[in-house]
Amino acid sequence: MPRTLWLLVIGMFINVTGASFLWPLNTIYIHQHLGKSLTAAGFVLMLNSGANVIGNLCGGFLFDKIGGFKSVILGIVITFASLSGLVFFHDWFAYIVLLAIAGFGSGVVFPACYAMAGSVWPEGGRKAFNAVYVAQNAGVAVGSALGGIVASFSFAYVFFANAMLYAVFFAIAFFGFRHIRTEPAVQSTVLDHAAAGSGKSRFSALMLVCTGYLLGWVAYSQWSSTIASHTQELGISLGKYSLLWTVNGALIVLGQPVIGLFVKRFAKSLKKQIVIGFVIFIFAYGILFAAESFQAFLGAMIVLTLGEMLVWPAVPTIANRLAPRGKEGFYQGFVNSMATGGRMIGPLFGGMLVDAFSMQVLLAVLIVLLLVSIGTAFLYERKEKQLSVHQD
Repeated sequence: MPRTLWLLVIGMFINVTGASFLWPLNTIYIHQHLGKSLTAAGFVLMLNSGANVIGNLCGGFLFDKIGGFKSVILGIVITFASLSGLVFFHDWFAYIVLLAIAGFGSGVVFPACYAMAGSVWPEGGRKAFNAVYVAQNAGVAVGSALGGIVASFSFAYVFFANAMLYAVFFAIAFFGFRHIRTEPAVQSTVLDHAAAGSGKSRFSALMLVCTGYLLGWVAYSQWSSTIASHTQELGISLGKYSLLWTVNGALIVLGQPVIGLFVKRFAKSLKKQIVIGFVIFIFAYGILFAAESFQAFLGAMIVLTLGEMLVWPAVPTIANRLAPRGKEGFYQGFVNSMATGGRMIGPLFGGMLVDAFSMQVLLAVLIVLLLVSIGTAFLYERKEKQLSVHQD
C-alpha cells in the first residue's frame, strides 16, 4: 500500500477505537442507567444515525468541493466538541442532543476518508477499501474490549476516553492528511459516456445494491441494540458482551488471508461476495433463535463476522467503480448514508418489535430482510451487465 493510504488506515483505526468505547454500550446506558425503554433507546439512536446520514451526504459533497483534508478536519472538530460535552453533561436531554451532534460530525469524516482511499490508490481496487475496513474493525476490537472494562468503573470515563482518542485523531489528520492528494480515481468502467442518462443509470445501479446494504445494516445494528440488551437479560456480563465485539474485530483483522483466498476461489465477482455474505448472515441469525449462553452468542458472532467480511468492503468498491469523475465523494457519501440509515432504522425497528412481540419474532423478520438483500444483489448484477461495468 502507498504511504498515504497507511496514514488513512492509522487515522481510521484511532477514530473507530474511540467510537467503539461508546457505540456498543449506548443501548445499555440508555436502558439501564437512564431507565428508558428499548423503544426510547432506539429513538435516540435513530436521531444519532439520522444526523449521521446528513453528515455522510455533507461529507461527500464537501470532499468534491473543498477536498478531503478540510472535510475530515471539520468533521473531527464537530465530533470532538460534542464528545467533550458528554464528559460533563450526560443526563437524558443532553445525551440526546450531544449524541446527535457527534453523529453529524463523524458522518462528515467517513465518506471523505473512503473517497481519499479510492483516490490515493486507484489501482488497488477493492484492496484500498478493504484496508480501511480492516482498520475500522481493528479499532472495534480494541475499543470495545477497553470500553467494557472502562464502563464497569464509570460511564463518565467512557465519554472521556472517546473524546481523548478523537483529539489524537485530529493530530494525525492535521499533520498527516494535509498533503494527501485527492485526484479523481481512474474508473474501471467501460461506459458509453455519450449515451443519454448514463449518469442516472449508474446511480440507479448503486441504489439497487445500497438498498440491500441498508437492510443488511438494519439486521446488523441489532447486535448493538436489542441483542445487547437481550444478553444482559440472560445474565451475560457487560464484559463478556464487549468481548463479542473484540472477537469480531480480531477475526476481521486476522482472517484477511483466509477471506482473500476464499474470494479468489469462490467469490471473484462483487455480486457473489454480497450474496454469499448475506447467506452467512442468515445462518448467524438462525443460531440466535435458540441462543441462551455466551458460547451460543459467540458462535453467532463468529458466523456473522465471516459474512460481513464479504459484504461490507464490496459496496464502497462498487460505488467507486460506478462514480463519474468528480462525484467520488458524493457516491461514497451515499453509500455511508445508506449504512447509517440502516443503523438509524434498526434500533427503533428492533426495539418496537421486541417490546410488542418477542426476540424470536424480530429474528424471523431480520431473516426475511436479508433474503430481500440477496434479491437486490441479483437485480444489481442485471443492471451492471446493461452498463457493461468491468469487474476485476
